[in-house]
Amino acid sequence: MGVRGPFHQERKRVIGLNTLDERNCMAKRAAEEIQDGMIVNLGIGIPSLVPNHLPQNLHVMFHAENGVLGMGESPEKGMENPTLCNAGGFPVTVVSGASYFDSATAFGMIRSGYLDITILGGLEVNQKGDLANWIVPGKRVPGIGGAMELAKKAKRVIVLMNHCNKKGESKIVKECTLPLTAKQCVSLIITEMGVIEVNEQGLLLLEVMAPYTVEDVISKTNAPLLISETIRVIGQ
Repeated sequence: MGVRGPFHQERKRVIGLNTLDERNCMAKRAAEEIQDGMIVNLGIGIPSLVPNHLPQNLHVMFHAENGVLGMGESPEKGMENPTLCNAGGFPVTVVSGASYFDSATAFGMIRSGYLDITILGGLEVNQKGDLANWIVPGKRVPGIGGAMELAKKAKRVIVLMNHCNKKGESKIVKECTLPLTAKQCVSLIITEMGVIEVNEQGLLLLEVMAPYTVEDVISKTNAPLLISETIRVIGQ
């Protein structure tokens, strides 16, 4: 995902004591939003990395639409269980107390409002928190899937995505041009450049990821940004 040019090249960056690539930096930051005892759903792609960055003393039940509650970290290479995967088809582990069920039950849990957080990928998010994440016109996709229910029924929606698309255009926009998944559903946006809150006033920049600066984020965002009085810099 993302542009492999001079601005969006993969780079190593230090957060705390760990040296991580951009995707894992984003996943680690998203893991900070998860509290003990939560039920959390993860989208495919970058969100699936989040369990690898949770503190070991945190008890979280990760939910998947294909019928798993209690997913753990990604398995080590060679230790994959061919019958155990997440909704994207990638191998996972499970924690003590995990359970299995059919997709109807999995979606019943979503629609009943039991999910505390869903962490999804995104194609576009606008200044009102509208989310487009299921199709680029002209490309083949299997359908909108569970993102529609997740975006509207989870108590909190966090979007993990690259700041710009493959053309170098901002994915954070004034108005979405791609077909919407759901309206006014996004609470927080985390990209390789920073962390942006969606609130009643608009988009509030809370944090930047080193080596980017506030000015970098503003220049690459195609929507007005409010700037927090105290900006956290991650990676310094």
